[in-house]
Amino acid sequence: MSALRQYEHWSCHIPVRLMRLLSLLVSVLASLATSALGTVGFQQLSVPDAASNPISVFLWYPSNDPATSQQLGGFMQTVSVDGHVLGRPLPLVLISHGTGGGSGSHYDTALALAQAGFVVAAPTHTGDNYQDQSYAGNRINLTDRPRQAKLVLDYMLTIWPARDHLDRSRIGMFGFSLGGFTTLVESGGRPDLSRMLELCSKRSGAPECTFVKQHRGDQLDRVTRVPTWVHDERVKAAVVAAPAVSYLFGPGSLEAVNIPIQLWRAGQDEQVPDEWNTAIVRRELRRPPEEHIVPSAGHFVFLPPCTDSLVKQAPQICTDSAGFDRVAFHRTFNAAVVEFFTRNLIR
Repeated sequence: MSALRQYEHWSCHIPVRLMRLLSLLVSVLASLATSALGTVGFQQLSVPDAASNPISVFLWYPSNDPATSQQLGGFMQTVSVDGHVLGRPLPLVLISHGTGGGSGSHYDTALALAQAGFVVAAPTHTGDNYQDQSYAGNRINLTDRPRQAKLVLDYMLTIWPARDHLDRSRIGMFGFSLGGFTTLVESGGRPDLSRMLELCSKRSGAPECTFVKQHRGDQLDRVTRVPTWVHDERVKAAVVAAPAVSYLFGPGSLEAVNIPIQLWRAGQDEQVPDEWNTAIVRRELRRPPEEHIVPSAGHFVFLPPCTDSLVKQAPQICTDSAGFDRVAFHRTFNAAVVEFFTRNLIR
């Protein structure tokens, strides 16, 4: 039976059992946030990469040190900078941001996970971030992102000074947009790069095709060699939100992905239309995903609620449909993500 959950309104029509779980989690998180044991530690790391520049990584984790209000890009977060890590063994979740994003792109989700007892590591992907778009539209962006994620995971488990606090058997991954694609590859997916040209031959106006052309990328060139895709069997559960370029997952491409997947999509997503993105992921996964649909929302709803200044700077990622409350949605969204990883990595 499909695990599809149709959100005709994201706070309504949720199964009673799930609503009770979410309510319980919200209460627990609220109490943790106000207690000495509920502070969140925060670190900034630089992970060496022999193939390129060092990878910038943000970490969030449970701590018992005093927290203060700190600026994170255009946002504010209450954290203990370089605080001690509290607890062991702790599950670890990697976060892979979308095109043009960065380590802080999903900071509110990271905070919620850390408050619930997870260590969260979020790299800024080389060549595809808010400062550097040199990989955008090119195949190297698709093939190198999973390698970068694996490199960060290796670092966390073997070099990070507090690695003894981690449980290497309980690792998850969260990915949004192209980060969702990255997460599916990391979990065993094997895309077919030639399918991008196929898609654009059929649908020249598809947003993916327009993006590649605008960036003068090579993703529409003829494929002359099959790349080596990097996978990581240490990833045991994944949350995938609005996965981009999912048309590349042709028949059998997701056959090796056999872990629990929570799949999210926005009902009014014009960046990654369901028909040739999440619909393909849903069809190709051997194990039916736990799917959530947010019908009155666009692609960027999975990013944190914007500040007033960010709305002015980046209206495209901040503007929601009339009447949609992104703040309220993120309370539901983050609780559901925490519950999923708790159920699949802790219980």
